[in-house]
Amino acid sequence: MALDIHFLQSEIIDQYLYDENSTRPWIIGFSGGKDSTMLLQLVWSALKKIPAELRNREVYVVCNDTLVENPKIVQFINQTLKSIQAEATIQGMPIQVHQTTPRLEDTFWVNLIGKGYPAPNNLFRWCTERLKITPTTRFILDKVSEKGEAIILLGTRSDESATRSRSMKKHEIYGQRLRKHILPNAYVYAPIKDVITDEVWQYLLQVNPPWGGTNRDLVTLYRNASGGDCPLVIDVTTPSCGTSRFGCWVCTVVKQDKSMAGLIDTGEDWMEPLVDFRDTLVETRDNPAYRQGIRKNGGEGPGPYNEFARALYLEKLLEAQKAINQVEPDVQLITHQELVAIQITWYRDSLFKYKVSDIYNKVYKSEMVMSKHDEKFRREEELLKKSCNDSTKDFDLVQELLALQKSKSLMVRKRGLQEDIEKRIQDFLSTEKKEAKQ
Repeated sequence: MALDIHFLQSEIIDQYLYDENSTRPWIIGFSGGKDSTMLLQLVWSALKKIPAELRNREVYVVCNDTLVENPKIVQFINQTLKSIQAEATIQGMPIQVHQTTPRLEDTFWVNLIGKGYPAPNNLFRWCTERLKITPTTRFILDKVSEKGEAIILLGTRSDESATRSRSMKKHEIYGQRLRKHILPNAYVYAPIKDVITDEVWQYLLQVNPPWGGTNRDLVTLYRNASGGDCPLVIDVTTPSCGTSRFGCWVCTVVKQDKSMAGLIDTGEDWMEPLVDFRDTLVETRDNPAYRQGIRKNGGEGPGPYNEFARALYLEKLLEAQKAINQVEPDVQLITHQELVAIQITWYRDSLFKYKVSDIYNKVYKSEMVMSKHDEKFRREEELLKKSCNDSTKDFDLVQELLALQKSKSLMVRKRGLQEDIEKRIQDFLSTEKKEAKQ
């Protein structure tokens, strides 16, 4: 093959050993796709050529999980990461695997179903920052804080797209391997930036991964999905997923998820509920019946999803999960923690018509208990009803205010309780005045 593997390995070895700052760790962005797999294999094989006593620089393999990744890809990547960590330990390699995930309050479902954020589009792509950039940035900044500097190794290639090529040139330091990153004291090293796509596939088919097995499963995955992987997104200059790349199954930025459609066409029929749910998000996004008439900043215009829409989306999501679990029992579309956070967020937005537990129980025909203290709460309710002289309106108001207070104690962001309570009381008084005039 035309690709000079020995040259690439020697470059990696030279950068690893003779870097002027030998303490700054390497952070390898690993997405599980063809480019990051080739990058990691090259780094691994290069490090194996270095005597064990000189392999002192820490190497972190970082993979970001948005929690809404294509389930088929998640299964593949998780198994790969386990193999990488296990074999690195056996071979005595200075490699550690880390998965980054968004904080609970930043997850896709807490934002879309909980806060009512409309499904992302090209004008309002709120997902990339919260799900991809922020989690990985936190990890990088932690390492920079520990070591003073860090080098980020990416599998980006100039051959991939004009956008990526321009982005790489913009930050490149002429005559040097490293280019500056927008994060302070962080640098980017792209060893395979000049490798073309055909050479990537040739390499992967000829060289087995040092953590065991072959790359045949990866090749099959690409062939079936007719697409590619999403890069590890670490800043706004890194393009997000293209129209045919593996990525979030809920992505509404693209017209069609070609990779998921390709997998279904090759026999993965159990993924059809995912397509149906995504299509529902696309079709209903701009429907006025699903949106509040006022924006979160108080301005007029289509605002967040209304109470009906948020409850409907949760019900359809749980129905999709239930259907999929009949074939793939280990697939989890939404976590229990997210369900709790959604209920808390509804309380914060003064939405009390629907309960997460009721929707869950309706779908699964079970008894999901959102709190271990339900019996205690029932006794409190009885006492509260007596204190309110059986006034339903007063009882409901106090219950809602208590729910707001409890939501602040459970979530990370606890500011704004007084404002939330004052707003709820003002809404209550306004309603009372309107009813009195009628």
